[in-house]
Amino acid sequence: MNGDRQSDSLTESRAQLWQALDECDEIRAIAVVRRALGVAELKQPHDMDISAAEEVRAAGERVLLELIAPAQERVGSAWAANEITVAQEHAATAISERCVAAVADATAPALFGPFTGRVLVSCVDGEWHALPALLLSAVLRLRGWRVDYLGAQVPTEYLVAHAQRTRAQAVLLSSSIPTLLPGAHNAITSCQSVGVPVLAGGAAFGPEGRYARSMRAEWAKDARGAATLLDMSLPQPGEHAARLPDLDLPHLGDQEYTMIRRSKKQLVKQTLADVEEGFPEMRGYSEYQMERTVEDIDFIVGYLATAVYVDDEGLFTRFITWTADILAARGVPPLCLLPALDSLLVQLKDFPRAVGILHAARALLTPPPSAPPA
Repeated sequence: MNGDRQSDSLTESRAQLWQALDECDEIRAIAVVRRALGVAELKQPHDMDISAAEEVRAAGERVLLELIAPAQERVGSAWAANEITVAQEHAATAISERCVAAVADATAPALFGPFTGRVLVSCVDGEWHALPALLLSAVLRLRGWRVDYLGAQVPTEYLVAHAQRTRAQAVLLSSSIPTLLPGAHNAITSCQSVGVPVLAGGAAFGPEGRYARSMRAEWAKDARGAATLLDMSLPQPGEHAARLPDLDLPHLGDQEYTMIRRSKKQLVKQTLADVEEGFPEMRGYSEYQMERTVEDIDFIVGYLATAVYVDDEGLFTRFITWTADILAARGVPPLCLLPALDSLLVQLKDFPRAVGILHAARALLTPPPSAPPA
């Protein structure tokens, strides 16, 4: 019965928190979170026994993962559906970060006793979406870990140096953007080379963490999964921890990824020229529209290169499907992506893996032929 009441209460709180985020109302959002915690009932450490502390920690974790996290996922979905602006999305994310801080402040009296261990939580270099890592850090603290949270966009050399200096038992890497996978791979091997195991998480690492596993990192679906793996103790890096990327990904030996990455600027430039030739209307684009078009083409080339890096056409086709949905929500026909793919097919005709990936993406965008009349 108590579980049912908690579920009903959180359902109501989710609606209230979403409304506050949608209206960029930080004060109301934090009030919703504090009510969901039952913060008025929390006691000071000297008044709290172990059972009461465990109850507070459980309440904090529930609010983090079953209230704040789903609300933030809804923010991302609303932006993708063109229901909120980029500015609203940024404001809502900042408010969600303040909500996480409110949970940390409210549950601090329950965090007494020896630490389970010390870990480092960080985003990979180039990753600005820090909220998942922040949520993970808060959950691990509630589980008794000492956490060094380094935040967004951490260069690998500083990550490794901090892990060594603090003798971290593990590095937990977060990334949402697949194009950062080559850098994430470097971070994984660099940490492992100094004897620190790595646990990866986030959408960038693919369905069921397939890319993390191919890079010899452990993977967790969510914060609770990460905590469970840490409690079980991660395998220590072996004697081959220091290695080049192609030891994990032998297909890199064909140099397709290297060549595409090196020629990215020229690929984007030629693709833009080809698209403009096919769509004379582009010549009337405003400066802002032209900048967005260049940005879109840059993303296409970047995702293609990354799909070649991990040798998985699914990475690229998922991106193209997502992009097509974004364009459709903004009234732009997804078929406008075809000229860019066709241009790249011509430019990369001597790169068989890239060509196969491009053909798979093109097939998703091409409508099936109409059935002949009976």
